[in-house]
Amino acid sequence: MATLAQEIFGKIQKTISNYVIDRLREIELMTVALLSRGHMLIEGPPGTAKTLMAKLFAEVLGLKFKRIQMTPDMIPSDIIGAKIVDPKTGELRTVLGPIFANIVLIDEINRASPKTQSALLEAMQERCVTIEGDTYNLPEPFMIIATQNPWETEGVFPLPETQIDRFSLAINLDYPGLDVELAIVAKDHELKGLEPRFSPIISRDDLVKAINEASEVHVERKIMKYIVEIVQRTREIPEIMLGVSPRTSVILLRTAKALAAIRGRKYVIPDDVKYLAPYVLWHRIRLNPRVAGYGTPRENYAKIVNIINEEILRKIRVPW
Repeated sequence: MATLAQEIFGKIQKTISNYVIDRLREIELMTVALLSRGHMLIEGPPGTAKTLMAKLFAEVLGLKFKRIQMTPDMIPSDIIGAKIVDPKTGELRTVLGPIFANIVLIDEINRASPKTQSALLEAMQERCVTIEGDTYNLPEPFMIIATQNPWETEGVFPLPETQIDRFSLAINLDYPGLDVELAIVAKDHELKGLEPRFSPIISRDDLVKAINEASEVHVERKIMKYIVEIVQRTREIPEIMLGVSPRTSVILLRTAKALAAIRGRKYVIPDDVKYLAPYVLWHRIRLNPRVAGYGTPRENYAKIVNIINEEILRKIRVPW
């Protein structure tokens, strides 16, 4: 019998994949992040459907979507809101910022200053924001999808470790091959250059039920130990300058439960953990400078993924 999460994912995948070509993996991981109450970081060059994918994802679920374009001159109140004096009444009133949405796309997150980036920390971890001493809860469900171009070096501010650690999953996009790009061009011609528009395919209540369902997926203690061993192994490898935090173990557990749910199971298996481990780990890992050298972002990404696969996943005994 299919789980509610599996039914929802099937509808999301079927609907979005008709318009966002060759992004099935990304749609699946986005669903995992949402059902595990997490957030997602997408690295890649411009024009690879990051914004469109996030926008359509929110539309098919009937969720409120906001896009925030980060710039160096932005300040925290541009994101979370502020208290202002009403010119008509002279009273102080609160104006909520664009962070008050279900799915928030933070475009080019590394273009904002560290002070502005820090405005996201409370929202991502506590699901609330503080405006001049008063705390306001964010809507449920709530998810941030952030993008950045790793190739840009001017006018950008690298994300601090505390910020990176808040993202449950991260994916690295590349340009499509010839056949896929041809399909993208043909789809745009079919749509006459217009963006697709969707009606919600599920109710908000069903989505909240699916999130709760994912949180109740059974996990054997042996698999919990397997998760912790994977995370602790990152702190022992000489090529890695900085291992990952205990929060990573919790995130790998939560996302594995969500993946099991959308694959129609009420229990986690080791393959769920192995599949997600690279997406949970790679953006948190910092290579030893001797290993990183002067490699390009793409080269260093490949080195990190190879270490995860060869030095961690292959060398740790699978529970069964």
